Amino acid sequence: MSVAARPLGKDITVAGLVGLAHFASHFFQLVLPSLILFLKADFAVQYTALGLLPTLLYGTSGLAQTPAGFLVDRFGARRVLLSGLTLLSLATMATALAEAYWVLLPLAVLAGLGNSVFHPADLSILTSRIDPQRLGRAYGAHALCGNLGWAAAPILMVGIAHLYDWRAAVVVAGMIGLSIVALFLILGQDMAEEAEPAGPEGAGAAETVSILRNLRLLLSPNIVSCFLYFCFLAAALIGVQTFGPSAMTALYDLPVDTAALALTVFLVCSATGVLIGAIAADRTDRHDLIAICGMACAAILVLPIALGLTPGLLIMVALGAAGIASGMTTPSRDMLVRAATPRGASGRVFGFVYSGLDLGSTAMPVCVGWMMDHGRPDGVFITVCAMLFLTMGTVLLVRANTAPAAAVKSRA
Repeated sequence: MSVAARPLGKDITVAGLVGLAHFASHFFQLVLPSLILFLKADFAVQYTALGLLPTLLYGTSGLAQTPAGFLVDRFGARRVLLSGLTLLSLATMATALAEAYWVLLPLAVLAGLGNSVFHPADLSILTSRIDPQRLGRAYGAHALCGNLGWAAAPILMVGIAHLYDWRAAVVVAGMIGLSIVALFLILGQDMAEEAEPAGPEGAGAAETVSILRNLRLLLSPNIVSCFLYFCFLAAALIGVQTFGPSAMTALYDLPVDTAALALTVFLVCSATGVLIGAIAADRTDRHDLIAICGMACAAILVLPIALGLTPGLLIMVALGAAGIASGMTTPSRDMLVRAATPRGASGRVFGFVYSGLDLGSTAMPVCVGWMMDHGRPDGVFITVCAMLFLTMGTVLLVRANTAPAAAVKSRA
């Protein structure tokens, strides 16, 4: 059966299962950060030491994503996805057995290896198994499920830790991941052969290919531009998520709970923007315009906050609007990567490009934390604004390199 002929029910099943996997990826990213106070009391270590745990997870995940993409192309996305989710779940559960802080470090590395598979595997499955006319909405549902995973982790982990202890919380987290693996095995059996057939541009996707050929592919202007897009985007989002509330408190003398609520508004509105952007992505082929306009609006809304020009509670309105604007770009960004990906190379390209999210997330907290330590809370939002503007430049590069190829194809 061709992809275009797949019935709606099949697409919903595929999108739902892949969305659950992405939910798990984001959920596990915040399991230990949500329990930092409990870990600090139990292991008697400093915040800096505990901050090393997510740094190891993101750093390992970012470095391993490109190799994970090659594994997806070689062995199939479903198999690699379930292996990664199983490893991530078991590594998280194993932290319950740790009696010393140092034991958590290799487990964070193992969790990062498990986390590295999600973007190349998820997006390869969606790209090859979803009706192209529904692909934008499928990408949007994928992104939304990830946001829900972020939202669920702190509430569930802290709640269980208060009722029992943090060790029980991480065991429950691992059980959630393994339950999703079981659902895949039961409901996703027809997804076992989801890899795209290799075409002329991606020949050898199912066999060992030359290092030089892969380097030419991954270092092409289009693919590098997509990679940089995700680096800058992740840096902007992590900047807001980590030190945004502290910077708003310092800049505007806001109560801590009000600043935290402003961040919540940003995240909720970002998820709303994803839903709007998913519909828009399926109704136009100018995904570059959606991405550029959305990022421009978000940057323009954030800049006055950095300059101290947004009075009081209007910060929530500005951040909410910025969240919608940036969220709307999410499905279109995935469509841009799809358009830049040669047939048969989804795994390796998605793996390399989306590693930018993890690598951007690794670097930004150190930079903006240094600004806060040196009394420059405005620098947090100025940096976020700069990152958003830089994403616009990368989209223009993708458009400039894609348009000629499209024109040649149309003349052929």
